[in-house]
Amino acid sequence: MTSGAETVDIREGDAPGVYVVAPRGDIDMSCSPQFRDAIKGVQDKRPERIVVDLAGVRYMDSSGLATLVEAMKNAKASSTRLVLCAMNEKVLAIFEIARLHQYFVISPSLAEAYEA
Repeated sequence: MTSGAETVDIREGDAPGVYVVAPRGDIDMSCSPQFRDAIKGVQDKRPERIVVDLAGVRYMDSSGLATLVEAMKNAKASSTRLVLCAMNEKVLAIFEIARLHQYFVISPSLAEAYEA
């Protein structure tokens, strides 16, 4: 059994000015720094929109939530739209319990994240 995210895929999106950050595996304390660095690297490019595709994330702990809260603050400061998408029920429940779903733009799919 692997602990932590196996990879964080970063690619330019299907629309100009969009980057997609797609972590795979669990996002916990062991890999949150890598996830944070990946998002920060994309934010440094100042895209119009960053989509965090969470389809490949099975579990996220509070360090993953903190990483995304920091990303949201940085996105607002640089006028970048940050959209989370394709969360499984477990990960979405964590956002709902923490009431963070009220502050993030969350789309059900990657395709819809381009429009959100």
